[in-house]
Amino acid sequence: MSMRWGAALAWTLLATAQSSWAAPPGAGAEAAYRTQAAAAEARPDDADLAYRLGLAALDAGHVPQAIVALQRALALRPDFAQARAEIARAYAMAGDIDTARAQFDTVLADPTLPDPVRQRFAGIVAGLDRQISGKGENISGFIDVAAGHDSNTNSATSLTQVTIPIFAVFGPGTLSGTARALDDSYAEVRGGISAVEGINRTDRVFASVLGGYRGNGHARLFNQGDATVTLGYAHTLANKDSLSLAGQVQQFWLNDVSYRQTYALVGQYTHPLGEGRALALSAQYARLSYRNQPLYSVDHLALGATLSTRSWVLAGDMGHEFAATGSTQSNWFANLSLAWEAPLAHGLAVNAALAGGARAYDRADSLFLTHRQDWRLDASLGLKALVTPQISLRPRVTYTRNASNIPLYDFDRWTAGAGLRAEF
Repeated sequence: MSMRWGAALAWTLLATAQSSWAAPPGAGAEAAYRTQAAAAEARPDDADLAYRLGLAALDAGHVPQAIVALQRALALRPDFAQARAEIARAYAMAGDIDTARAQFDTVLADPTLPDPVRQRFAGIVAGLDRQISGKGENISGFIDVAAGHDSNTNSATSLTQVTIPIFAVFGPGTLSGTARALDDSYAEVRGGISAVEGINRTDRVFASVLGGYRGNGHARLFNQGDATVTLGYAHTLANKDSLSLAGQVQQFWLNDVSYRQTYALVGQYTHPLGEGRALALSAQYARLSYRNQPLYSVDHLALGATLSTRSWVLAGDMGHEFAATGSTQSNWFANLSLAWEAPLAHGLAVNAALAGGARAYDRADSLFLTHRQDWRLDASLGLKALVTPQISLRPRVTYTRNASNIPLYDFDRWTAGAGLRAEF
């Protein structure tokens, strides 16, 4: 094997995927980079020193400086094959896969390239070709089983008596049965699968199917099930921002009977901010249809924004729901939520969420003769403990407080449970 390909073979045998090109710098990499930079500055006409500076810069995570150094090495020695292989790697690390592909083409054209190196480079080029074409599919999914206890499985008031203004002459009415909060155990299962298919480098289609069922120990009347199908299209702009449009259909069952259908259209604009952060703006229209209770049906319009990082997500939306003429369900709403996750130890993380919302109805309630106003607070705290790389144990407690000026809708709710989640 030619000596000039020794280093190229060494790194290419270690590079098992493009993600390895962006591995974090090792200990001492920064000091080595500074040492090589000083040596190369003292002898700017030495191609070998420029090459070693490029390698040191890559090890230290200074990709732009590595490209400059390797470009100088190639300018001083155009047939410097090892430098050309390394600069292809550097361009790939920088995200410029077109230039990386062109540089690898030049490397592969060298007739002295040993077969083991050629085969490995050919595999890397094939991966770059897939990225350039944008074609290929990505499929993922999960299944989650859990059980626990719910202090208010029907989200009802805990009051025993309520006075209805139009019947005030008869005194307060007594609440019993399902009109009051029901304390019960529960078990649930949820699962889903999603797929993304690249059409070309900038366009892709995506689809998902999600569903779940929650059964109560005694309050079977409030068993719930749901199924949601989503189909959408996304386009990536030249500046890496993306636009997406998705259609969604959801079926919701209560007591194993069809209760509500939702048909939604969601548009979103996403702007990457770097370092795993992104800002997204969205607009949504949905039709919530209650076939057995048509006066509850509404057209839902909302504008939203989401700021996400690797450890937390801040999201908010606001909008209006328009009900049919004669209904009291039209309302304005606004919501804000924060979800956060942080590692505690190897294989163990804590997660928490806090959300608040307000809802004000346009027309007075026909029984209580006042405009309903609700303020809602949701909080949760949980752990995620890895059992295997794909399976995690997830205990969690939640709290909900819905404060309303109409007592029937004023309630508290606690849940405590644990589950196993498998991802693939």
